[in-house]
Amino acid sequence: MRKTPNLLAEKPTPLELRDPRGDAVADVLGASLIRHALYNPIEARVPWGLRMPRRNRASFYLVAHGSARLEVEGARTHVLSPGDVGFVPHGTAHVLRDSADSESLPVCDGSYSLNRRPLRIGGRGAATTLVAGFFELSDGLGPVLLQGVPPLVVLSASDPASVPWVSAAVQFMLAESASPRPASNIVLQRLADVLFVLALRSTVGEGQCQRGAIAAVADPRIYESLSLMHARVADPWTVDLLARRVGMSRSGFAARFTDLVGESPLQYLARWRIARAAELLRDTTEKVETIAGRVGYESVPAFSRAFKRWQGTGPAAFRRESFAHSAEKRSR
Repeated sequence: MRKTPNLLAEKPTPLELRDPRGDAVADVLGASLIRHALYNPIEARVPWGLRMPRRNRASFYLVAHGSARLEVEGARTHVLSPGDVGFVPHGTAHVLRDSADSESLPVCDGSYSLNRRPLRIGGRGAATTLVAGFFELSDGLGPVLLQGVPPLVVLSASDPASVPWVSAAVQFMLAESASPRPASNIVLQRLADVLFVLALRSTVGEGQCQRGAIAAVADPRIYESLSLMHARVADPWTVDLLARRVGMSRSGFAARFTDLVGESPLQYLARWRIARAAELLRDTTEKVETIAGRVGYESVPAFSRAFKRWQGTGPAAFRRESFAHSAEKRSR
């Protein structure tokens, strides 16, 4: 007679989980990009033009049909063709229009609407269809990751040098936008996340970023040190310890890190601890004392001084302002 194994006595095999804080790029995006939103599709007919003021957000525009001239302060004008995505990562003021001669009208965010019909603007000429949206950046300090990124980043699905999944993500987004189905908003938002990450990767691969945290992605050992600090932000890291963990000399590591990132390892760590603390203050109800310990501070006074130095306001005031800001948005 076959014996029945005693399953209750067996020790289960643990399946290791991926540490959500173990990738510096993903961690920075998770902490810095609070909310992403999509506008209803835009159908613009010649002549047309939209003028966006400077905002604390990263905007993007995907051309489904036609073309659009994207003019961003501090960047070369780029004409977007079908399948092109233009990202304005720093919230720089910009203009989107059909030609340099067309008047551009100022725009602002409207209210949320269940109506999915395209917004029609412009005259009666040739039509351009746009999928547009934004990632709202966190209050206070701008994301360290975006420092050094150009004011305009363009992804082109038709570019032979573009990786295959750029075209796949763009086509998926266009199809989902053209024929909305249940949970289309979630699908589109996730695809926007994917395209944003691909755009940031492209700036490194094409050498557009010479300095800033995103430039460190191209250096395996410096990026490993960033990921160590992000995964274990409360650890008492020193330059010597980080250098040994990534297999470099102390002086070589410090010089390389500073050259790529634009600040010393410990200055980056201090900045990131406060960014992480701001995220916790904004998104949780944990006590300030608990948050201070979670980001590596042994006392609340020391944490409060550091937080105010980097954010310009104390932890309690920051939390009150964040909650009030969120309540105001919910009431719109």
